[in-house]
Amino acid sequence: QRQLVESGGGLVQAGGSLRLSCTASGTTFSPRVMDWYRQAPGKQRELVAAFGSGGSTNYADFVNGRFTISRDNAKNTVYLQMNSLKPEDTAVYYCHTVVWGLSYWGQGTQVTVSS
Repeated sequence: QRQLVESGGGLVQAGGSLRLSCTASGTTFSPRVMDWYRQAPGKQRELVAAFGSGGSTNYADFVNGRFTISRDNAKNTVYLQMNSLKPEDTAVYYCHTVVWGLSYWGQGTQVTVSS
């Protein structure tokens, strides 16, 4: 069974940091590219960070240099290092990938930033 499993969310004070992880598991499931989305209560899901062509990285404007996406292909894992967190970063963060035209989402990990 192919799945994405996130971890690393939690409660942190404003200005703090968290590192999210997402691991792809399942037979022959080794996504070449995985990205991060988030969804805050009452809002639409939005892209946070993604890998572009040639290994480049793309970030939403609200990231403003605070987050870094990285990956460990040997572990089938993508990370999201989040620094200088703000209360408005509070959301459920999801890992996502597309393999052979099929979209896969993780179950999400809650990030709560207190002021």
